[in-house]
Amino acid sequence: MTYSLDFRKQVLKTLDEGMTFAEAAGFYNLSPTTIQNWKRRVHSKTTRQTKPYKIPDDVLLNDVKEHPDDYQYERARRLNCSKTGIYHALKRLGISQKKDLRTSKSLSNQKSDILQQA
Repeated sequence: MTYSLDFRKQVLKTLDEGMTFAEAAGFYNLSPTTIQNWKRRVHSKTTRQTKPYKIPDDVLLNDVKEHPDDYQYERARRLNCSKTGIYHALKRLGISQKKDLRTSKSLSNQKSDILQQA
């Protein structure tokens, strides 16, 4: 939540008048860390340090078609981004990362058949 510049200045003014960080935090119902951060920089950030990176939908969809059973870290390596970025992009596109269970079901049936024979 972003507080107004007037409110920030009011809190900092009470510090200049002799109130401690703990007292101001209790009085204004704020965290002392928040007040310390305001003391360092009164104005809120308006720009980012890094450019936001969004994985293009068409590139990711093409990668999913070409490599349907790959893990997210493998996609991240190919698309030169993070695993978390892949996770959020797949979630945005509504793509589930569940593996094809046909093979797993046939294996589990074979195992149960072996256990039933014993």
